Amino acid sequence: MTAFSLEPARLAWCAELRALADERLRPLAEKGAPGRVNRALLVELGALGLLPRLFTSGALDLCLMRESLAHACTEAETALALQGLGAHPVHAHGTETQRARWLPRVGDGSAVAAFALSEPDAGSDAAALSLGAEPDAGPADADAAGTGGADAGRRGEPGTTRPVTPERPGTGTARPGAGRGAEASRPPGPATPDTGRPGPEASRPAPDAHGPGARQAPAPASLAADRDGPSAWRLTGEKCWISNAPEADFYTVFARTTPGAGARGVTAFLVPADRPGLTGTPLDMLSPHPIGALAFDAVPVTTDDVLGEVDRGFRVAMDTLNLFRPSVGAFAVGMAQAALDATLAHTTARTAFGGRLRDLQTVAHQTAEMALRTEAARLMVYAAATAYDEGAPDVPRRSAMAKLLATETAQYVVDRAVQLHGARALRRGHLLEHLYREVRAPRVYEGASEVQRGIIAKELYRTLDATTEEAGP
Repeated sequence: MTAFSLEPARLAWCAELRALADERLRPLAEKGAPGRVNRALLVELGALGLLPRLFTSGALDLCLMRESLAHACTEAETALALQGLGAHPVHAHGTETQRARWLPRVGDGSAVAAFALSEPDAGSDAAALSLGAEPDAGPADADAAGTGGADAGRRGEPGTTRPVTPERPGTGTARPGAGRGAEASRPPGPATPDTGRPGPEASRPAPDAHGPGARQAPAPASLAADRDGPSAWRLTGEKCWISNAPEADFYTVFARTTPGAGARGVTAFLVPADRPGLTGTPLDMLSPHPIGALAFDAVPVTTDDVLGEVDRGFRVAMDTLNLFRPSVGAFAVGMAQAALDATLAHTTARTAFGGRLRDLQTVAHQTAEMALRTEAARLMVYAAATAYDEGAPDVPRRSAMAKLLATETAQYVVDRAVQLHGARALRRGHLLEHLYREVRAPRVYEGASEVQRGIIAKELYRTLDATTEEAGP
């Protein structure tokens, strides 16, 4: 691929997005309740035309949106990203009926989407998930399956049932057939870098993804899909670390329809939040983003709810993650740039040791290193997004590289910024205090850094083996 630079029209668009995030989105974000879905913010994102662009833009424009919003308002960035993550499988793999029912409402912010892949015992090893889809002995009940009108399950509307009821963070939801409590098996360390503000993507579970050849370790029955006649299943088990749960209006749920088949036995289902047997619990995270656990107690689904093909849901998950991983990197780049800008302003205004901080060589060299790493990460994100848009064969490797470099870089840059600001940066409400907590989770969710390294190595050796085979003896 050739050297990358943005044309003037795109640069102007990014500047406009940063201004909108600062002037119109940040005030709404600050009014939101910590740890809850900010529906007013979503409606404004829809009114500005940003949510509909999730379904018309390529990967590069998605990255530019996320980077620009993150620079001024991480909450707006994450609200946008979570809508895209939860609804992309419907856009790319759904039926005409599924798309017509949900995508317009996702686009105007009136319906909240969620991507439900992670389980208490299947986070980084997504191929080992075991939420089961078990066959149902009797005929499927259309009413029980929730095949109502397009507005079924809308939060707060009369005549709808919403079993996914938020409880006090940290409390489990007891129900028959549950494996573990909703809070069981918290991932170590970085929960969700949140900032006392409602939040974004930073608090995504560690869903995910390690490419198709992921290790398939046995796991206790978390979410199983039992057959319910020739064209229906019952979902039984749990999902954990699900962003926008338990307040989402629908979930893209990945369940095991063929036991023992690894990645080849998983099916993606579109499950409205009002399905009987579906309950949820919010989780109290380091940064209070909307995130929770879901419990499935024989939740009914049919072939009308399948996204893509039966037993080919892992492909749906990987397709989604290959698109969104570079944009996680863009989110990280936006935060790194915000931290760098704050550091340049602070070291210019602050006097110490008889002069400005910026005139100290040790400080100047640190800011130079922060800028160097941020720009390198930005270019890798843009290159990965462009490769996706062009249909390049090496998208999994480039996506993994972009996410890995950008998220690790953002962690470094924000940490350096805090160090150069001193104690003031750790005071509650300071931009860097917010970014310091916000920046940690992207190294975990949508495939931890270790998972990305595994993908990169696997793709490198796969390319080597293919080249060697073509060359022959």
